[in-house]
Amino acid sequence: MHLSRTIRPTLIRTVAASAVLVLGAALVGCGAGQPSGAQQAAADAGDAAGFPFTLTNCGREITLEAPPERAVSLNQGSTEILLSLGLADRMAGTAVWTDPVLDSLAEDNERVPRLADDWPSYERVLEAEPDFVTASFISTLGEGGVTTPEDLEKLGVGSYLSPAECVKDNEGDDDGTRLDPLEIETIFQEITDLARIFGVPDRGEKLVADLSQRLEAARTKAPAGEVSAMYWFANSESPYLAGCCGGPGIIGRTLGVENVFDDTTDEWPQINWETVAERNPDVIVLGDLTRKSQTAETARAKIDYLKSNPVTARMDAVRNDRFVTVSGAELNPSIRTVYAVENVADQLAALGLR
Repeated sequence: MHLSRTIRPTLIRTVAASAVLVLGAALVGCGAGQPSGAQQAAADAGDAAGFPFTLTNCGREITLEAPPERAVSLNQGSTEILLSLGLADRMAGTAVWTDPVLDSLAEDNERVPRLADDWPSYERVLEAEPDFVTASFISTLGEGGVTTPEDLEKLGVGSYLSPAECVKDNEGDDDGTRLDPLEIETIFQEITDLARIFGVPDRGEKLVADLSQRLEAARTKAPAGEVSAMYWFANSESPYLAGCCGGPGIIGRTLGVENVFDDTTDEWPQINWETVAERNPDVIVLGDLTRKSQTAETARAKIDYLKSNPVTARMDAVRNDRFVTVSGAELNPSIRTVYAVENVADQLAALGLR
């Protein structure tokens, strides 16, 4: 079902401010009278080439009359795309981080307010006076999350959800199920969509071209022989391991590495250690997370657990220290997926599995 709506960034600051005042929160720098500088800039942007235009995102039809001027990004993956497109000056806040930002984006990231390391409250988002909200996951921008596209729409605030989320079944309380493998083209679509939304399509095309070249270069480093792997995101009691078809699926298909749990379509199924030991992969890819919401977040904690657990200690990969480490962000569908392919290829070569 398509929901048609029109986004008018020039109206958002006063609408969002009114909503927050109703909730009893105070906003800074918001009042009646003449339009603010940001409002006038947004109004002027309405004459930008290519606007207005209509975009379909996750079954919702959105019409933008001008590029956003005060965007809030609710997930690290979305944030790093916006920063990579050179949009720090049009970002009013970020939230939900699993790892440090990419080094190449650190300086620009310092210019953007961090609303929260994890989930911000809806009121905190509105205090940032956004005219547009982006997110990587429906668990953040959806029912039960920070807010929903529908609630934002009532305030005249536009929103965009990663298309990687829209091509899977998100029913239930888990991380969803993919019946079809996620393709890198879907991640590239997010880049080009956001570049178009913000009126910088050339930057999006350039970024996609660069990432495509890097992906092809990494492909040439693929192991010559058969290699099997598993991907462990977090949690030692009931580990979240990658199923067949999410971000790690792109890594495996690009490098010809078999996921020993490619028989499950769940995004991140929780699998017992006895089953893991039976699958006995050649290599274990570990998410090295800096957040503190699960057990065994860091790669070091994961390795220590695998070596101390009598069930996993006998696995070939554990006995032979065949571990590959990537950031947690690299295991989620985003521009980091390309970084993950590069890192896994280089580390497999270092392990002698080229």
